[in-house]
Amino acid sequence: MLAASAAFFASAWLLPDGPEHLALMAVGMTFLIVFVWTLLTVSAVQGRAGGAQIEIAELIGNDLSPSFLTGPQGRIIFQNQAALSQFDSAGAATLAAALQTTLVNPGAILFRLETRAAARGSAFEDLVIKKGHLRLSVHGAGPEQFLWRVERSAERPVRDGGAVPVPMITLGRNDAILFMNPAARALIGERVRSLDRIFPDLPVRPGQVNEVSTGEGPVPCFISEIEGIAGRREMLLVPGVDVAEQEPDGWAFFDELPVPLLKLSHNGAIVLSNRLARDLLGISQGDTRKFAELTEGLGRSISDWIADAVAGRGTIQPETLQVRRKDRDVFVQVTLNPAMHDGRAVLIAVLTDATKLKSLEEQFVQSQKMQAIGQLAGGVAHDFNNLLTAISGHCDLLLLRHDQGDPDFADLMQINQNANRAAALVGQLLAYSRKQTLRPEVIDLRDTLSDLGHLLNRLVGEKVMLSLSHDPTLSCIRADKRQLEQVIMNLVVNARDAMPAGGTIRIETQKLVIDTPMKRGRAEVAPGRYVQVSVIDEGEGISEDKLEKVFEPFYTTKRVGEGTGLGLSTAYGIIKQSGGFLFVESTLGVGTCFQVLLPAHDLVRSPVESAKPSPSLPPVQAEGVVLLVEDEAPVRAFASRALQFRGFTVLEAGSAEDALDLLADQTLGIDVFVTDVVMPGRDGPSWVQQALEDRPDVKVVFMSGYAEETFRDAQSNIPNSVFLPKPFSLTELTDTVVRQLG
Repeated sequence: MLAASAAFFASAWLLPDGPEHLALMAVGMTFLIVFVWTLLTVSAVQGRAGGAQIEIAELIGNDLSPSFLTGPQGRIIFQNQAALSQFDSAGAATLAAALQTTLVNPGAILFRLETRAAARGSAFEDLVIKKGHLRLSVHGAGPEQFLWRVERSAERPVRDGGAVPVPMITLGRNDAILFMNPAARALIGERVRSLDRIFPDLPVRPGQVNEVSTGEGPVPCFISEIEGIAGRREMLLVPGVDVAEQEPDGWAFFDELPVPLLKLSHNGAIVLSNRLARDLLGISQGDTRKFAELTEGLGRSISDWIADAVAGRGTIQPETLQVRRKDRDVFVQVTLNPAMHDGRAVLIAVLTDATKLKSLEEQFVQSQKMQAIGQLAGGVAHDFNNLLTAISGHCDLLLLRHDQGDPDFADLMQINQNANRAAALVGQLLAYSRKQTLRPEVIDLRDTLSDLGHLLNRLVGEKVMLSLSHDPTLSCIRADKRQLEQVIMNLVVNARDAMPAGGTIRIETQKLVIDTPMKRGRAEVAPGRYVQVSVIDEGEGISEDKLEKVFEPFYTTKRVGEGTGLGLSTAYGIIKQSGGFLFVESTLGVGTCFQVLLPAHDLVRSPVESAKPSPSLPPVQAEGVVLLVEDEAPVRAFASRALQFRGFTVLEAGSAEDALDLLADQTLGIDVFVTDVVMPGRDGPSWVQQALEDRPDVKVVFMSGYAEETFRDAQSNIPNSVFLPKPFSLTELTDTVVRQLG
């Protein structure tokens, strides 16, 4: 840049005064200014870098642990006195060269840690070396500069449980070596296939110190074995244990092992325990209680199980036990390995934390139980809906022939009302099993709660006050309005019952935006816009052990006769079927909060949805031929009479096969198919599809005690079809058929 500036100045000198002369002088001056500025900037940066290096040198210079400051390509910029003395790295240009005699293939380890530190700011790794353990940590110290620190096990005992890469060998049958992890290959120096290449003194003594042949000579290692699957065994080699340095019992290193271990006497008393095992069992060092006093849940005497293991009777399989702890639930999987020590039989108990596994197992069992109850509820509800259709339907037929002055009118109304109550109970079963038919629409919760206000005030009584609070920017939701009202009423009634002495129930609505997945218990809420409804009481609260069961069917904390145990399970089913979530939080003596979370909806209500229903018109006589297909004779009898009463000509069939036989007569004219969905043999959608091939203009009405969602895909392939859920009344049936005919 300086040469370019001089060239422009020389060219300007040769030209006479004029515009060209001035232009060349200006360009030359610009190059000169840029050169001087660059020189000053580089000097300042180098000065700051040198100052930073001096500060780092002062910081780590007196550190007792070896420390290095490296630049690009791992070049050593500074190393403290501890590094020079412990690694003899005075002549090493790079950190990899300085650690070459300590680590096997240090370049790969350093590159891995440097990459993590560049992304996260710092990183560390615990490593097993021939003389024990060390931790290698790195921190970013500037552009392309890293500060490294090496801590040996003598300075910082390894306490990181399973994070330590312990040398491990996988053995097959006949002691064939199937696999060696990198730590084992680094210790031994090569990949071998038989134990005699590793252990100079065979047989191997698990639970004791054995000498292992390495490239550096024999190294004492503590040997531990864990049974695997298909006859395989995992052998752990913990190096750095010198027989001469052990205490008289030979188990001084027990506490450093990265696997929870216990040494048990022949009668099951704890002789030794390492730190990880004590953490699992919740005991202190030196606790010599019997193992049977600390665990339970075997299904047989734990003392007998231990005695069998000592005597070698039978096959000792790993067992899952529950630890007797008061602070939390802990499950452990225990494997007993017999060994000899000082001529006496002892047991090495290898523990594995099975708490998460047990929790998943319990969740799976609970899920299976809930699924079974849901299937049972759906099946029972379907059969009850058929019965209730026949009962309420024939009751409607009788009411047509009795006016209010008839002596039997009151009895018939009682039958009708109780049939409707039974239908509501069946609806709760279907709601729990999420198999009811929902009629979703876009609604504004503020309007819905305002309409419910009068009814809710009557429900809570005089001792309880009801407070409503709305978010002014609340979005709409899409849900079945009638079912959502049922959910709100259930939650308010529960809140009322939780405050026998009175109080305030607060119903609050809130707009909620979730940016990242939100976990609440076992549920995970996806990011998006939601509408939240909270029902908060000031009652007694729910204890933690009962809180997990409140949504289970038939579970209730109320006295006998005060509740069915279906309220919250029904609410949960309705909300889940609507694509939302129902959460509960409670504190004893403070109160309970139920939160309903539903996806926000952008669509506004259409005029059809918001319009008021037109007044019902008196039924008119209709004309047409209906093919009625229903396998339940009482339902078929009621439906046939109801349609005939309205003026239709009705042809009956008890199965899909009978219906197709009738339709074989091509001269027979049919206007509407009215058919059950679930029947023995062929179901409703399949026979209707076949019949429509020859009669494409016939309209279809499907009836079922199951939810429409169970066969919606099949119905979507059938044109001109509608769904009528059971139980239905005489008017609902006839009006549906009339609407189909147009």
